Amino acid sequence: MRERLIEFGLAAAVLTAVALTAAAIATSWGGWYWLFGAGIGLSLGATALARHRKPVAAATLGLLLALLAVVVARLAGLPREPGPAGILALAVLVGMVVRRSAYPIAGAVAAGALVLVLAVFLASHPAGGEVNLVAALNAIGFVSAIATGLALRLADHTRRETEERVRRDERLELARELHDMAAHHLTGLVLQAEGARILARKRPEELDDSLAAIESAGSEALNAIRRVVGLLRDDDDALATRPAPEQVRELVRRFERHGPAVHLDLPDETSPWPPEVAGTVHRVVRESLTNIARHAPQASEVAVTVRQDSAGVHLQISDDGPVGRRPARRGGYGLIGMRERVETLGGTFHAGPRDGAGWLVAVSLPGGDR
Repeated sequence: MRERLIEFGLAAAVLTAVALTAAAIATSWGGWYWLFGAGIGLSLGATALARHRKPVAAATLGLLLALLAVVVARLAGLPREPGPAGILALAVLVGMVVRRSAYPIAGAVAAGALVLVLAVFLASHPAGGEVNLVAALNAIGFVSAIATGLALRLADHTRRETEERVRRDERLELARELHDMAAHHLTGLVLQAEGARILARKRPEELDDSLAAIESAGSEALNAIRRVVGLLRDDDDALATRPAPEQVRELVRRFERHGPAVHLDLPDETSPWPPEVAGTVHRVVRESLTNIARHAPQASEVAVTVRQDSAGVHLQISDDGPVGRRPARRGGYGLIGMRERVETLGGTFHAGPRDGAGWLVAVSLPGGDR
């Protein structure tokens, strides 16, 4: 939706610039002198609107078309080109390539834009140090486009680095917790094996039960490793000893001290959740309520719903606050961490505006009724 609005705005701006420029030329020059400029402006505008498929080709075509228009206008005695509409379209094309393309390509397109600026300047025949207005507008437009493209390129690079750092830190934490969990289970297996050796010498009739216990403990440890047991262990050690629904209730109580009331819907009875599922539910609820407090303080309704069935545990957190400042694709590094943890467990994660108004976080995790 946002992209469509941007394209609509660009089209409206180009059409407006074409109309105003045509009216100004018709008034000052008279006749049909405005037709050439209007055609060039519309052509460059159409090229800019088609830039997403092949941005480099579109920018190259736009610059060549503009350079041709400069030469034709100079030889035919027409108003200087490119006009405001063409400058706007070319600035969008050049800025996009500078932002997203490889450095050699971006540099070549930026150099082409500067060549066009020089051509417009030479075609304007400045007299007595005065520079034609069209030449000045072209210089300002292209320099602004290149600077904006570079700034956005830097911002994109910074965002990608931050996202990668968040993912890396998340994986390191998972590795630490997996190590702790594996050490715990393996230590138990070693102790049970030592006990089995003693039983084999002193009470061999009990050896079968001891081996069965070792087998059960080994299966449990293997399943725990596969699910990354201990995922999202909370800093509060006391929290780990409490049932998962009670952890959610405590988070909601903390949120309600400084925020709106929360409609909390938890299952009356649940089978025990795997530790990694309980930890992930706690993390998602905590991060989601924190995001509401930060980005939607105007929210008047917040709902937290937890369901458990044979497929797993399902969690939804929603609110009715405005979505304009919410972290979306270009931000919200807490969302990245939540998604990493949920998908590590084989679950699904969704976060975004909900129908009507507000924000919704929906998570499904394996590990349901057994």
